[in-house]
Amino acid sequence: MEIIAAIAISFASVFILKPFAEKVGLVDKPNARKVHKGSIPLVGGIAFYIATMFACMLAFPGEKLITLFLISSAFVVFLGVLDDYHNLSVRSRIVAQVLIASIMVFGADIYIHDLGNLVGLGSIDIGVLGALLTFVAVIGAINAFNMTDGIDGLAGSLALNTFASVGIMFYLANQQDFIALPIILVCAILPYLAFNLSLVPGPVKKIFMGDAGSMFIGLSVIWLLTLGTQGDASASGEAAFRTVTALWIIGIPLMDMAAIIYRRVRKGQSAFLPDRDHLHHIFLRAGFSSRQSLFIIFSLSCLYSGFGIAGEVYQIPEWIMFVSFLAVFAVYCYALIRVWKLVRFVRRSTVKRIRKRQARLAKTI
Repeated sequence: MEIIAAIAISFASVFILKPFAEKVGLVDKPNARKVHKGSIPLVGGIAFYIATMFACMLAFPGEKLITLFLISSAFVVFLGVLDDYHNLSVRSRIVAQVLIASIMVFGADIYIHDLGNLVGLGSIDIGVLGALLTFVAVIGAINAFNMTDGIDGLAGSLALNTFASVGIMFYLANQQDFIALPIILVCAILPYLAFNLSLVPGPVKKIFMGDAGSMFIGLSVIWLLTLGTQGDASASGEAAFRTVTALWIIGIPLMDMAAIIYRRVRKGQSAFLPDRDHLHHIFLRAGFSSRQSLFIIFSLSCLYSGFGIAGEVYQIPEWIMFVSFLAVFAVYCYALIRVWKLVRFVRRSTVKRIRKRQARLAKTI
């Protein structure tokens, strides 16, 4: 029932919210960094939050943790709408995100403290220091998915992969406590993807999720990963999967954000300065279309998650999974540095070929 509700309410919300968004100016207009055509309604995130809220009320009646999740999500969606409207400063966004994270840490009393056996010397439990780590993780997840929202379908597809992977881990661990939550999130986001990729015929040609959507996704991801890896809130008291597996499940957004921040800090720039140096921008500059870039990055994301899930199923030692993750991240950063040289070489070669053809044509004429 909640699955049908999530899909139906998400679809209906888009049609209801679109004319309202256009009337009040909640739209995304083209600029130097945004090359889409026309003003696009920023209603996707609001729509799939509304769908998630109603579906969760059906699936988890009276469940305190889910209620707190919905409350914190409502605040982050509101923050995202304000940012879409007024382009809030980085400081105000971070302060608001810290306050929202406090609902999770202090209200729900769940935070990341058990890091697992990451270095092969036994399980690492950082105790109450995990509260501080959770604040960092919340801010990181929110901004990681916000940064991926650069081409049609990318943030939604990466979220789809993450939610589905967490659902699989809950299922494999036979933990029924919260398994409906990632399923609801998957169903709520599917209609948005259909509209965002212009797969739905009719009056609603295209919508964006806006910061409200990407922030909601990031917050939802960290809630799910914390519930899955810590086990404090489960009936059995056991985690559904290991912390290192969570790294692989959000591998692409996490690596992209970390690499971007590292490059910006090296240049003496703000870590949250908007630019066009993300992974999807690199693919676009290399000559791939938006859909091709989406397919490649989504496939990489599924590959990362698949490796993490396989490591969990076959119980590959956590330290091996962690070292592998660091190694892949190092290769990722090295490739990003080198790929710009390749892109520049390809572009110069293409320009030379075009000029030679033009010269030959001029001679024949």
